[in-house]
Amino acid sequence: MIVNQARYHDGQRLPCDDIGATMADIRSGGGSDFLWVGMRDPSSASFEEVAAQLGLHPLAVEDSVKGDERPKIEQYGDAFFAVLRPLRYVEETSDVESGEIMVFWGPDYIVTIRRGEASPLAGLRSRLEERNHPLQHGPWGVLHAIVDFVVDQYLAIEDELQIDLDEIEARVFSPDQRVDSGEIYALKREVLEFKRASLPLARPLTQLVGASSPVPTEELRLLFRDVVDHLSLVNDNTESQDRLLSDVLSAHLAQVGVQQNQDMRKISAWAAMAALPTMLAGIYGMNFEGMPELSMSVDVAGRELHYGYPLALLAMVLACVVLHRLFKRSGWL
Repeated sequence: MIVNQARYHDGQRLPCDDIGATMADIRSGGGSDFLWVGMRDPSSASFEEVAAQLGLHPLAVEDSVKGDERPKIEQYGDAFFAVLRPLRYVEETSDVESGEIMVFWGPDYIVTIRRGEASPLAGLRSRLEERNHPLQHGPWGVLHAIVDFVVDQYLAIEDELQIDLDEIEARVFSPDQRVDSGEIYALKREVLEFKRASLPLARPLTQLVGASSPVPTEELRLLFRDVVDHLSLVNDNTESQDRLLSDVLSAHLAQVGVQQNQDMRKISAWAAMAALPTMLAGIYGMNFEGMPELSMSVDVAGRELHYGYPLALLAMVLACVVLHRLFKRSGWL
């Protein structure tokens, strides 16, 4: 549906009751006025009606109807079509949610379409109307304000992701705290969601400040160049976060492997200490006709051994003590 529509003359807002009639008046006047139509989650029928009144290119209209497009900027003669993916950071769950903003603009109009909860543009129009100066640049000035707003969101969310990353990294290398590998993987997925929104936008924005830039004025090109610099910073930081998360995950898995090795060594050491007395008891027990307490043992010379059973127990204890000291010294226990 249409949430806002207005005509702008020298940055001042004028009423617009009928899009088709206002557009015809603007084009017949030959001035610098332009029309800004804002829509949110429009139906196919309502958007196609607006597209017909403004003469939007069919291929761009088809992309906007399907939705879920990769961030891009395309040119159709003197008209342009852009797809942006704004992001929102959910503090409670540390999730990154993405929305979609589609922008159609030409010399005398601009249409913004928002999809999803992570596409907040409600306050942007009022701020531009208060400042007035960006609106004097026409549709390109509005486009710059939208792109700058989205990239500023990226900067804020990238800071939040860095805080989450620092926390997980500290917990991984802290002996007092445990980290589940699922937490690291979940944060890596959020970084990936971030990259899907920011990385594809770098190339088309760079083309807007290049030698063949379609941006009409030098002042606007400088403004777009500032946005490109911010986006480059975001993308560099996000790539570093992604690589660091991979290293943290590898370090965590290595720690898990080391801990499992230590546990297995302890289990093996205790099993060895239990096996030796068992072996001695089994072998020594074969030298008795009955239970050792009920009859005396006889050595190889035929002499009775009154202390054979206690000596066997002592040998078992001494063997366990010796094994325990050896395992302790080698680090198995």
